[in-house]
Amino acid sequence: MALWRIRATVDDRPGYLSVLTASLALRGVNILSVQVHTTEAGAVDDFLVDAPEQVTEAELRAAVERGRGRDCWVARSEARGLADEPTRVLGLAGRLARDPEATGAALRTLLGADTVTWRPTPATAPGGVGGTTMALADPAGGAYELCRREPSFTPAEYARAQAVVELAAMLARRDTERVTLVLPDGGEVSVRAATTEDVPGVRELHAACSPRSRQRRYLSGAADPAPARLRRLLEPVRGVTLLATAGSGGAAEPVVAMANLLGEGDEAEAALLVRDDWQRRGLGSALLRRLLGHADRAGYAAVVLHVQAENTPMLRTLRRLDRPVALERDGAVLTATLPLVPAPSTGEPACGGDAVTGAPAVAGSGARAGAVVPAQRPG
Repeated sequence: MALWRIRATVDDRPGYLSVLTASLALRGVNILSVQVHTTEAGAVDDFLVDAPEQVTEAELRAAVERGRGRDCWVARSEARGLADEPTRVLGLAGRLARDPEATGAALRTLLGADTVTWRPTPATAPGGVGGTTMALADPAGGAYELCRREPSFTPAEYARAQAVVELAAMLARRDTERVTLVLPDGGEVSVRAATTEDVPGVRELHAACSPRSRQRRYLSGAADPAPARLRRLLEPVRGVTLLATAGSGGAAEPVVAMANLLGEGDEAEAALLVRDDWQRRGLGSALLRRLLGHADRAGYAAVVLHVQAENTPMLRTLRRLDRPVALERDGAVLTATLPLVPAPSTGEPACGGDAVTGAPAVAGSGARAGAVVPAQRPG
């Protein structure tokens, strides 16, 4: 017996699939697995079959056509094809967890692509569904272009491939952003990008902060955002959230600071929350500089912060950035705008400063015209 992969489009009507399988059975073909891809042209059935050694590719193709299948593609398969699709995808996810840079190889394995090319320009028409070329948006910037001679890509394959690219980008971002900072007083923290899995740790951070620190962060009351709001903050649609943990950065290490960068238009809004016992140690300055670095690389024109006028330590931190800062006052709140083009190159700071500012949470109003509107200030 020999393993074959067969892909054919079948009208999505009662009984049509049974006609196709009966036609294959007449040739002694045993169907081992089948995946159904829904398309506008009909149901694309992807079979893994076991056929007698003497059955040829042409005979299999003829059997499919007699069974009312069309757009038939037939190719020999290997024993590894016996692994079901969820198992294969989980294996690729594990591979990416070990090496996020293996995205191209993972896509090639997942889809049997002949070529996988990364281009720095965004995908102009994501999803080459229905053809033999597929374009995938890379969340980190640019796009992947996949090509294979046959068969044509399907919407289901596009969804799987895009999920792989997004997983790889998330893993790469976490690896890139995981650094150890040595503060001026000798203390050490690990800094990394946040995910929604960090909600419990961030809630503990809020609980450990004084009402005054939380009020400076959210500008209204001693805010304690709900888990749903925190999830949106930890993985913003545009921007990044960094967390500082005390110690080596392991799962059990407490979160001692959170730094948010939320993008809207050509500006991004920054916000910091540092646990009281970690304030005035240079941590806020270090996190703010890293947020500015992210904004620079993302191409934002400016970063905006909303700061209480009485928050002297934060204003002192802004002055230490060695960047021009424009201040506008609206009652008790100052809006600080830091232009990023051009911006001087700076390393990690060796200066101290408080690290609790007012800033956005998730959706709302109340900022000056021309600044990024705060998402929502919990009250």
